[in-house]
Amino acid sequence: MCGERLGGDESFICAHCFVHLPFTHYHLVKQSQLEKQFWALFPIERATGMFYHDGKKTRNLIYQIKYDGHPEVGCHMAKIYAEELEKHHYFDDIDMLIPLPLHWKRLLKRHYNQCHYICQGIHEKTGIPVEEGVVKRIKNNTSQTHLNASQRMRNVEGIFQVTHPEKLKGKHVLLIDDVVTTGATLSSCAKELAKVPDVKVSILTLSVASRIAAPAFEDDNIDVSIFGVPLME
Repeated sequence: MCGERLGGDESFICAHCFVHLPFTHYHLVKQSQLEKQFWALFPIERATGMFYHDGKKTRNLIYQIKYDGHPEVGCHMAKIYAEELEKHHYFDDIDMLIPLPLHWKRLLKRHYNQCHYICQGIHEKTGIPVEEGVVKRIKNNTSQTHLNASQRMRNVEGIFQVTHPEKLKGKHVLLIDDVVTTGATLSSCAKELAKVPDVKVSILTLSVASRIAAPAFEDDNIDVSIFGVPLME
């Protein structure tokens, strides 16, 4: 993130950059703003993201994971986040992890799906199985990057298809992405998954594109820290 050399006991991200990540703390919040954002699109069970995607350093971190050939950084960050979430029972009733799929043309160009590596990091900490073949991306839609909210919704209509409904019936799935902006792509995938009877869908991302006002915690006396880092003002 900062471009400085890592210390001997540091991996992928230095301690200074890590403790200054703008953590969301959504997993400590009842009915967080991120969950409400998704409820307007799809009735998810719960949603969380590790940090806000609102600065040059965090954007660089996601760029390294997504485009610059360093998906192992995503795996590393996911392990750390999963360890924290386990303390708060976030995964207690989750049956499987599903990485948001890429279209085969985009996968051929990028050579990897960064969401697979995020799933792998969570799997290594929790043991929850990763299911990559249960849903596929059937349309190679244009990038969402320069589209407004309404254009994003139209751009992702009908781009996913469930391929193995028998594996999903009655399951609570955790859908994984690297960044959530409007939630349009994740919601499109969730709606397709929900066509299977009795499926429940939750969301986890590494970063959240827009910073929302500081959350209200259920218990004013709660120890609002993550990874030993106090809640940022």
